Amino acid sequence: MAALQAVQASYLAIRDDLFQALWETVYMVSASTVFSLVFGFLLAVVMITTGPHGLRPNARVYRSIDMAVNLLRSLPFIILIIAIMPLTRLVMGTGIGTTATIMPLTIAAAPFAARLIEGSFLEVDKGVVEAARSFGASRWQTIFMVMLPEAMPALVLNIAVLAITLLGYSAMAGTVGGGGLGDLAYRLGYNRFQTDVTIWCILLLIVLVQVIQSTGNFLYKRLR
Repeated sequence: MAALQAVQASYLAIRDDLFQALWETVYMVSASTVFSLVFGFLLAVVMITTGPHGLRPNARVYRSIDMAVNLLRSLPFIILIIAIMPLTRLVMGTGIGTTATIMPLTIAAAPFAARLIEGSFLEVDKGVVEAARSFGASRWQTIFMVMLPEAMPALVLNIAVLAITLLGYSAMAGTVGGGGLGDLAYRLGYNRFQTDVTIWCILLLIVLVQVIQSTGNFLYKRLR
């Protein structure tokens, strides 16, 4: 009974901060997921088109994009967010805060999204693609009307993976003033030795991961 009362007292003491941090995390992850998917999809389309077995192979273009994607993916996020802080200030008007963090999150996740989308497209049966081409489908028709619908189930699962990865990135961003659950856990849980705050933040992050993955699994089954 005493333990339950202690948990309730802990929750009531930080409830407002906890919900504010949760909202900031959901906002950062949602916005950066959308933006990274847009840029990642554009990169993936170019790679699918210009790749060795693409619709219009171009080794020079493919190698350039492939190298750029690998370079960005090789940078740890905590280093990337510091390295591009001048650019973030220039574009966003500030280098810290929840909204400002969306930019480094997007830059970090777009190459990862491009690889996931490219992999989903490469899993499409080549026979289906060749059949569409033999019926006179253009490159864009083949990509958007054949490959994209065929790859959609795998894409949904990969989007869930991307969102969960960004959730982890957003927690790291909290250590450099990015806001969200990571910021709350660092600012109160670590700096002020409030272990209960850290535990609540971890529990909420676990719930968010479960919700994202369960939604992805549900949509995957429906699309299959």
